Amino acid sequence: MFEPVHGSAPDIAGQGLANPLAAIWSVAQMMDHFGEEEWGRKIVSTIKQIIDEGEVLTPDFGGDASTEEVGDQFIKLLTSY
Repeated sequence: MFEPVHGSAPDIAGQGLANPLAAIWSVAQMMDHFGEEEWGRKIVSTIKQIIDEGEVLTPDFGGDASTEEVGDQFIKLLTSY
């Protein structure tokens, strides 16, 4: 029920190019669905912060970061709440 609609991107699988933010956003939707709106807001705010800062982004957003680097940045920022 909670997944990004763009699919699994098999053409770039294993290359570290996929943008994980849509998949992470689906977790925010899941949190909202299960009544954890505060966590949903924190997740979406963290995604917005990553995009606004523009320092750790995958190539599709004009950056040069890998999937893992964006995920790590997300975790770093989320745990600062």
